[in-house]
Amino acid sequence: MELKDKKILITGGHGFLGSHVVEALAAHGANRDLITIPRSADTDLRRPADCAKAVTGQHVVIHLAAKVGGIGFNQEKPGELFYDNMVMGAYMVDAAYRAGVEKFVALGTICAYPKFTPVPFREENLWKGYPEETNAPYGLAKKAISVETEAYRTQYGFNAVYILPVNLYGPRDNFDPSKSHVIPALIKKVADAKRTGSDHIDVWGTGRATREFLFVEDAAEAIALAALRYDKPEPVNIGSGMEISIRDLIALICRLMDYHGELRWDASRPDGQPRRRLDVSRAEQEFGFRAKTDFEAGLKKTIEWYLKNGK
Repeated sequence: MELKDKKILITGGHGFLGSHVVEALAAHGANRDLITIPRSADTDLRRPADCAKAVTGQHVVIHLAAKVGGIGFNQEKPGELFYDNMVMGAYMVDAAYRAGVEKFVALGTICAYPKFTPVPFREENLWKGYPEETNAPYGLAKKAISVETEAYRTQYGFNAVYILPVNLYGPRDNFDPSKSHVIPALIKKVADAKRTGSDHIDVWGTGRATREFLFVEDAAEAIALAALRYDKPEPVNIGSGMEISIRDLIALICRLMDYHGELRWDASRPDGQPRRRLDVSRAEQEFGFRAKTDFEAGLKKTIEWYLKNGK
């Protein structure tokens, strides 16, 4: 697909990932003047009429909008996370099909995988178990979109694809402690401790759980490549293929931020899924994506951005 003359709708395009996707699409020839980004104040994607209006006249739809948060937010608002993400995805896919959209790119989540998925996570294992309990409502709501995209492809020939990104990080991330994911949450904890002179920080869990992280610019490039080159029904993992424990992660952040205080682990708080690392071979085989950003280099950029722009 050539993007130069395509009208592209990006839901969530003003957010952390979305703003980088706009830049990646432009780098691949998209005309910024033809990119539409609806704002939640004017367009409620939980309403079918608003979805129908948003997709009218569009050639490509990239659905990134989601209600998201860390473990605490998932525990506090599971109903909202399930309902909002489920209906947004369902209405957007249906509206795009009915409007004659040429290509629909749906963003899933690594939280959709079963709690005890064999490592590395392969796409064929997506349905072999129930997700980790603290984020199951969110993960299942997003996973349902993969069923819809495949069903609409089968029945209607609708070109909808589904990609599964791992945990993202990078500049412009959400550092609100009530909603942020692990990397921005830990960066803010360390920055606050340094600012106040605290001799310790409190960290949730045991530190034994592992995570894979993908720099946001790499994720945006993967989404742009999927829009350009991928037209098959199978879901595709998007990640870096690395794995690090939360204990090693916070130690690295402390080193990069020159913080030497005590780490106090609160084992009464959940660790979340025990391990996360994706098999990322399908993305490279199907549309030539491979993550480029070194993890430590990406962390440095994220920390620098927060210290300059954060509160």
